[in-house]
Amino acid sequence: MGKTKIAIDYSKCGDGVGIDPRDCGKCLKACDPAIFLCHETLGVPQDPVDPQTWRVTAVWLDLCNHCMRCVEVCPQGAITVK
Repeated sequence: MGKTKIAIDYSKCGDGVGIDPRDCGKCLKACDPAIFLCHETLGVPQDPVDPQTWRVTAVWLDLCNHCMRCVEVCPQGAITVK
């Protein structure tokens, strides 16, 4: 099996276009190994109340057990796992 690849479509989650990841957080809660991190976006002027400055990123890919719960619970369909 190759390396796990998790993609998040930021036009659907974060970047001020899709849902604000701080309000949703369903992938964060559904992932038992806790591979996701909600953080401020680098390179964007930092305003803690602006949804454009927040993203969810899959950080610890080696811990992913391919349960697909993150994909199933995402209301925006923003997550793909390969």
